[in-house]
Amino acid sequence: MLRKGITESFGAAIHALSATQLTDGVINRSKRMMLDTLGVGLLGTRTAVFNKALKYSQLFQGEENSSVWGKSEISLPPHYAAFVNGIAVHSMDFDDTWHPATHPSGAVLPAVLALAEALPSRPSGLQLLLAFNIGIEVQGRLMRFSREAYNIPERFHPPSVVGVMGSAAASAKLLGLSPAQCSHALAVAASSAGAPLANAATQTKPLHIGNAARRGLEAAQLAQMGLEGNSAILDCGFGVYYKDYNPSAMADSGAGGFKWILEDQDVAFKRIPAHLGMHWVVDAALAARTKFESTAGDFDLNQIRHVTLRVPPSKYIDCPLPATEHQARHSFQFNACSALLDDKVTVASFSRAEINRPALRELLSKVKVETPRDNQPSFDKMYCEVEIETYQGQSYTARCDTFYGHWRKPLSHEDLVEKFMVNASTVLCSEGVEGLIDVIGNIERQRECSSLGSYLKMTT
Repeated sequence: MLRKGITESFGAAIHALSATQLTDGVINRSKRMMLDTLGVGLLGTRTAVFNKALKYSQLFQGEENSSVWGKSEISLPPHYAAFVNGIAVHSMDFDDTWHPATHPSGAVLPAVLALAEALPSRPSGLQLLLAFNIGIEVQGRLMRFSREAYNIPERFHPPSVVGVMGSAAASAKLLGLSPAQCSHALAVAASSAGAPLANAATQTKPLHIGNAARRGLEAAQLAQMGLEGNSAILDCGFGVYYKDYNPSAMADSGAGGFKWILEDQDVAFKRIPAHLGMHWVVDAALAARTKFESTAGDFDLNQIRHVTLRVPPSKYIDCPLPATEHQARHSFQFNACSALLDDKVTVASFSRAEINRPALRELLSKVKVETPRDNQPSFDKMYCEVEIETYQGQSYTARCDTFYGHWRKPLSHEDLVEKFMVNASTVLCSEGVEGLIDVIGNIERQRECSSLGSYLKMTT
C-alpha cells in the first residue's frame, strides 16, 4: 500500500475520525473550551469593533441565515455569522490560548455553529463536538510542525495562520466531505491564511479570528462544490509562515495509532481580558503590592520611586504608554500598574477613563522593563517579576512562574462557569445563561443542537 502524502493523510483523517474516538478527557476539555468561548463572545458583542463588523455584514443577505450571538432580531448568511461571532470572541482578547501559541476555539466554534444552523439536517451535539475537536486537532498538528511556533509569535498572528485551517477542517467534517474534498478544503483555506502581527493591539486584530472562521467555512463549501487546490499544500506550501516548518503525516485514525493532542495539552483560560502574557505580570504585581502593604501600609503612589518589570522579550506586548484599550491589553506596563494601583484588573480596567487617569499615567512614568536572558518568550517557560522600589530605599519583589488559569494550573470547573455566567449575563437573560450551561454540559447527549442558537438569542 502506498504511503499517503501529508495533506492526503490530513484529508483522510478529517473524513474518517468518528465520535467513538473522542475520549472522556477530550470531551471534558473541549466542553470547557466551548462554554468559555460562548461567554467571551457574548461579552464581546458589546464592543465597538464587533458592532462595526456587524453593521458591515448586514449589507449582505442570503437564502440561508444563522444566529448572531446575543442579537435576538438579527441573523446573517452563515459565513458572515461566523465572521462577526468570531470577531466578538477575540474583541477583548479574553479567549483561550493553547501551546504552541494560538487561540484555538474562536476560529472553529463560530464556524461550526453557523454552519450547523444552515444544514438541512441539524447535526447532533456529538457530531458538533467531533467537528469542533477536529478543527482544534488540525491547528495543534500544524503548530507542532515548527519549533518557532512554540514561542510568542513575532511575524504572523497564529490564529490567522492555523485557525482558518481548523475552521476548514471542522466545516468539512460537518459537511461530510470526502477525503479528497477535505484535502482541497485545507488547500483553499491556506490561500486565506496569514495576518501580520503589526495589527496586534488594534481593532483589526479581532478580525483575524473572524476572518479565519469565515474563510475556513467558505473553503469547505467551495471544496464541496468541486473547487480544487494544491493537493500537497501541507507537504511543502505551508512553510512560508514558519522558517523551520517540518511536517509529518497524520496517523491513520483506524489503525489504533491516533491520539488527540488535547488529551495531553490543555488550554489556558484567561481571568482578565488581555494578552495571555499579562496574566503573569498581573499576578506578580498583586503579590508585590501585598508585600508592600504588609510593611508600609496602604499603597501610596507618592512613596514609589521605580517599578521594574522583568519579562520575556516581545515587541508587540511592550507598550509603555497605551492610548487605546487594544494597546492596553498588550502592555506589560499598563497591566502591572493597574494591578498595583487597584489591587485588581477587570473588564472595566480597559475603559478610556481608566487608561487616561492621572495616577496611572504617573505610575507608568516610573516603570522600566528588563528582559533577563533566562526569561524565554514562550507561554510554557516564561515568568514575570515585579520589583517596587521606594524613596526610602525599600524594595518589594514578587515573581509569577505559573498563573491561575494556565494549563499547569487550570481554572476549576466552578471558576470557569462563574466566568461564563458573569460574561454571558451582560447580554442574555438568566434562562439563556442557564440553558447554555446545561446544553454545553450535556452536548454529547443532545439529539440535535438547535437549542444553542435559541439560547444565544435570549437577550435581556
